[in-house]
Amino acid sequence: MFKHGRFFVWYSLCILALATTASGQGNPEFNGKWRLIPAKSSEIGLYGTLSLEFQQQEATVTLIQNWGTPRFFLTDTLQLKTNGEVNEVLVREREFASNVFMGLYLPVGAARQITATWENQGATLHLEERYATQSSQGTSNFTSIHRYSLSTDEETLIYQVERPTRKSGPPIKYVLKREGSKEAYYMKLEDNWEINGKLAEQAFLISLQGLANSDGPRLYFIYPPSWNFNYTPAIFDFFQNQKNYTFTQLRSAEQALKTFKAQVKGYVVWDKSVRTSLIVAFTLAGLEKAVVVSEEMIPMLEQAGLKAVGDFRGQFTGKSDAEIYTWAYEQYWPRCSKDFIIWMGGESGNVMKPGVADWGIYKQAFFNDLSSKPKDAAEYELANKLLSEMNPRAMVMGWHSYAKDKEEEHVKLTSSYGLCVDGLHTLPNFSFNSQVPVTKGFQFKNRHNVAAGKSYTPKKKVYITCVQTDGLGLGAWTKPGRGEIPYAWETLMNYSWLAPAMLEFFYSQATPNDFFIGCLSGPGYMYPKAVPPKLLPPLIDRARELMEKLDLNVFEIMDYSEGAEAGGNTDLPKEIVDAYFQGMPHAIGFINGYTPSSTFAIKDKRPLISYDYYLSPTRLVEEAVADLRELAAINAKRSYFLLMHVRETSDIKRVKSILDQLGPEFELVPLDIFLTMAGNQPTFQKRFLQPASK
Repeated sequence: MFKHGRFFVWYSLCILALATTASGQGNPEFNGKWRLIPAKSSEIGLYGTLSLEFQQQEATVTLIQNWGTPRFFLTDTLQLKTNGEVNEVLVREREFASNVFMGLYLPVGAARQITATWENQGATLHLEERYATQSSQGTSNFTSIHRYSLSTDEETLIYQVERPTRKSGPPIKYVLKREGSKEAYYMKLEDNWEINGKLAEQAFLISLQGLANSDGPRLYFIYPPSWNFNYTPAIFDFFQNQKNYTFTQLRSAEQALKTFKAQVKGYVVWDKSVRTSLIVAFTLAGLEKAVVVSEEMIPMLEQAGLKAVGDFRGQFTGKSDAEIYTWAYEQYWPRCSKDFIIWMGGESGNVMKPGVADWGIYKQAFFNDLSSKPKDAAEYELANKLLSEMNPRAMVMGWHSYAKDKEEEHVKLTSSYGLCVDGLHTLPNFSFNSQVPVTKGFQFKNRHNVAAGKSYTPKKKVYITCVQTDGLGLGAWTKPGRGEIPYAWETLMNYSWLAPAMLEFFYSQATPNDFFIGCLSGPGYMYPKAVPPKLLPPLIDRARELMEKLDLNVFEIMDYSEGAEAGGNTDLPKEIVDAYFQGMPHAIGFINGYTPSSTFAIKDKRPLISYDYYLSPTRLVEEAVADLRELAAINAKRSYFLLMHVRETSDIKRVKSILDQLGPEFELVPLDIFLTMAGNQPTFQKRFLQPASK
């Protein structure tokens, strides 16, 4: 009885589907207006663009095709029965709309014969059109097939045209999205960040971006080629080609303000003679939904009908940064986010590169560039106070000031509160990127090389593997050579929830030679030796969760809390190494350091290997080749596992030119195979940071 019941349900659904098509009913998701995505569509001569509108009635559909913009415009309205009958439609315009640059014309007043049916259970509208055309040799009879199909996710509509006379070339295809969806603006920023140059305008635009994106991703910036994060043009193309965004270019500050005036409630004036006033202005701008301006820009804002919500001209003259930020703390801190805080550091003096300011304004964060150096007592004390009042798992974004302290001092201080740093101050477009979700059904899949059940036994060779420093987006990803050799990439794991589409961009572009690894010491950048012991396991557990989400099975640790490079102690004690082995049972191995370090360990054939070589961007190719050969001579036992860290400013072409000269004893292998072989036959000596003698 149950089987018969299932057959009846299946039979009824089939009859319903057939009835839907036969009665001329299409998917109701067709209804409404659709706008062309030019980047994914055939070029349209003269008119340039196309929009469609569908209005369904019982057994009929009204299809309105608008070709062009107000300068060149043509409308074709069709009211069609969709039961397969012939519809006669008079020709009202002579233009051959899809390509007016071909010498084809339609005879006005003649009849077009069109049959319309729904196919694919109402997901495709099929039109067969017969009409006459005029060309230089007279009148010909034409047939065209038009198919309008909804994508499986119903977000886009694909319009395809077939003509028997067109026997070569790419198909005629137009991809459209719903009108009003995924429409945004973009601007190109100049490479001028000086206070006495273009900083005032650039800072205004970045603050405007934080407000413009307050109700959705609407304003994107393409940064100059010299910008630290060099991917903004590539992600812009990704958003157009893969995410179906259409962008309109804005060309001036005035045009941008006019476009997004509704999101702006006022303006804050900063004092060009006191650089820190701009950093404080960013804080107030986020709280009051205002833009930051210098004095000469005030008329533009007043003309737009906006009023000042803060004016710092002369207010901070003669005051120290500690005094200015203490004032800002007293005025604004209670209203600021306790989940995000911005260190607007980096360059100093006459230059500021506030790429992350849009994100800070978007999140109503407190901005500062306080020193994390204990000797700077007043600033250090306030920095401690700010960090101590942040929420658990809060994020410290931006970067330390190059003029005040060192990276290791800044990260050590944040780590002491169990917080992570996600830099840099130049991080671009985060208020936009954070709001773009991954494509429906997309899953993060790494390019693993270790096959289940296969044995990996090393030979008597020097095995070398390469890892790029400083995270995705800062280095060689968009430069020539990627994909030519096995290469490991440090993955900023917090982006999996902060800006998932950014990681989708990298994952979707990865070649079989691109291998992603988790970093850096935790869910973000932290120093495990500086983290309070009770806080370390939860941070490792959070990092493990992100690794599993991103399909990562190798994790990188780095600790400069006791000094960096040759002058410091970058090794790890056994209890911290054990914490990673225990907290990340799925990891096949760990790597450690930045420049060379001395911690090595193994547990259950899962190794922890420190870097043996750091490829400096200033090292000549011939010198690097000699260095690597000498390391292989000193480490004479075979196999020798040589882990190399590559500074992000070296592109892969340069790295390959070094590796190609090493000789047959060297073999370049992917990182996961490297670690698997080292785990099977370790030739390194186990070594940990020894506790200080009492």
